[in-house]
Amino acid sequence: MSARLDWIARRGTPLRGRIAVPGDKSVSHRAVMLGAVAEGITTVRGFLEGEDTRATAAVMRQLGVHIETPREGERLIYGVGLRGLRPASAPLDCGNAGTGMRLLAGLFAGHGLDCTLVGDASLSQRPMRRVVDPLRAMGARIDTRPDGTPPLRIHGGHPLRAIAYETPVASAQVKSALLLAGLYAEGTTEVREPHPTRDYTERMLAAFGWPVEFAPGIARVLGGHRLRGTEIRVPGDFSSAAFFMVAASVVPGSELVLTGVGVNPRRTGLLAALRAMGADIRESNPRESGGEPVADLTIRHAPLRGIEVPEDLVPDMIDEFPALFVAAALAEGTTVVRGAAELRVKESDRLAGMSAALRALGAEIEETPDGARIVGGRLHGGEVDSHGDHRLAMSLAIAAQCSEGEVLIRDCANVATSFPGFDALARGVGVAVGESGIGNRESGPEGM
Repeated sequence: MSARLDWIARRGTPLRGRIAVPGDKSVSHRAVMLGAVAEGITTVRGFLEGEDTRATAAVMRQLGVHIETPREGERLIYGVGLRGLRPASAPLDCGNAGTGMRLLAGLFAGHGLDCTLVGDASLSQRPMRRVVDPLRAMGARIDTRPDGTPPLRIHGGHPLRAIAYETPVASAQVKSALLLAGLYAEGTTEVREPHPTRDYTERMLAAFGWPVEFAPGIARVLGGHRLRGTEIRVPGDFSSAAFFMVAASVVPGSELVLTGVGVNPRRTGLLAALRAMGADIRESNPRESGGEPVADLTIRHAPLRGIEVPEDLVPDMIDEFPALFVAAALAEGTTVVRGAAELRVKESDRLAGMSAALRALGAEIEETPDGARIVGGRLHGGEVDSHGDHRLAMSLAIAAQCSEGEVLIRDCANVATSFPGFDALARGVGVAVGESGIGNRESGPEGM
């Protein structure tokens, strides 16, 4: 049984320095999946060494794909082709990775092998019908629990037919699952969205040589082609950068440079929201990495003011809302969030979790069914619970940098799923966060 990990965080020093955040989790997942079913060798550099992405690589190894790790952050994937995966003798464990499970369901739906996708306690409670139902419409046979949660039992031998599908909720995971299933389907699979979402899958399919058409809100793939091994350089994860962007914005005297951050416009809604709040964030050295736009970000402290977050930004910042809540709680005036009901079905109910935690630190927050109304002010110390959600844990550590008192953050072990070494990297630029000996069974206190 893994040790429970709690953090103690408090006011640190102004954030200073020049750092690189870990590789993008979404790109890392997709690089392993497509590299596994490509023909030839795929080299992935900047791979995120997180538990989620390693789980996806482990799944592919179970299915007969040879993957080497020449050094940390690098993978050599010896692709077996679209039909080359071999049946596994045991369930395929996705760990905590909702992205991994949903995308793998699409990839495996038309492959022809029988398999079962399982996850940890948190992932086993997350809804899968939004992916499973359209895959069934394509001809896949997939079983879930009666309430639509994992495990997912995928039955091979059911040929897929292309469909045109309009997603009721903007979701890059649903879109990506259908596009991956479309590789095996006869005809053209088309996905339309109510709002544009991240186009990582579309860009990466093109990088692997598969014909794909896409524009904001629509994507199409034609079945019957091949993926060819390639070289992927993973950009820095914008979601990981988000915590430092907020921290440097709210801690007086800060000036921090984040190098090589992915700035895909379908991912950077938080950047637009923070700038609307008055943040001083500048981009420099624009370039491409693995088909993705990348830039260095310089963040300087600036007074923030509350805003009404435009709803059209919500799909482009869905993973960054916990960090935004911290910025809003420390801004002058009121911030209103609407159209973000998707936050209730993430690793935790992020609307409820962040609202409760920030209220425990003195913030004035009115939670709504699809968002919140946050009145900026001063925070005090206290004890909060991250509910095992990595993004809540890191966001609350940032909140503590402007709190009048120490903050005990419970249940932080899952930070390793997306940002291993967050606390050490954060301490290196002035953030005061470290392990608490209280409630930790296998490790003692660590100096901050």
